[in-house]
Amino acid sequence: MAICQSTAFSRKMPQPSFITKSISAPLFLAASTGHRHRAIKFLPKRQSHTIVRSAVSRSSGIESSGLVSEDTTNLLDTVKVFNLEGNGIPISDLWKDRKAVVAFARHFGCVLCRKRADYLAAKKDIMDASGVALVLIGPGSVDQAKTFFEQTKFKGEVYADPNHSSYEALKFVSGVLTTFTPEAGLKIIQSYMEGYRQDWKLSSEKDTVSRGGWQQGGIIVAGPGKTNISYIHKDKEAGDDPDIEDILKACCS
Repeated sequence: MAICQSTAFSRKMPQPSFITKSISAPLFLAASTGHRHRAIKFLPKRQSHTIVRSAVSRSSGIESSGLVSEDTTNLLDTVKVFNLEGNGIPISDLWKDRKAVVAFARHFGCVLCRKRADYLAAKKDIMDASGVALVLIGPGSVDQAKTFFEQTKFKGEVYADPNHSSYEALKFVSGVLTTFTPEAGLKIIQSYMEGYRQDWKLSSEKDTVSRGGWQQGGIIVAGPGKTNISYIHKDKEAGDDPDIEDILKACCS
């Protein structure tokens, strides 16, 4: 199958016509104040969760399918996500009858999530050739999901998880120390230089502010079959993108 061939990832990112003079404003929400132009001191990274290595990928954020418990897959079957028309479906229905790459965004306004959407969409033709769907889920409202879809022109399907239930079921990490790290700060600067922008209106909406904007996401490859999760990457910090080749290899398994 075409998707099993080794493919070198070539970034085709929009180049800005100029570099903003100042990008010192924090690019994540400060939950307690909501201020956007307050200097943030990056805190030292501290691991608060166990990282499990797997043969599936070289990334330390990867777990193999054998480590996805039956309790987790059963719980996912009770989680509902909502399409852009506002219709709710069990999240496991997204991969019940097909294989899908499912990306979980930090939130719909996140600059790093917009870059990740392009990172994955750049390989959608390879996924399509092997019948693998591309899906993005964000913690937030259907209206936020619609705005994200309209702004990014994302080539895959977009769903909203207003209750963050899928993030909790998959035990994705959350917290200030997973958000404000030196590595994440550098990735934000790079994203801005490549032309990506944070949507502050989306980032300042009640759902995101109430949770602080500290949620991290991940990527899974799942299906066909509700309990068939062949790959899972849990972001250990903001902007922790896995190797695209590992995702494509998982699509062949």
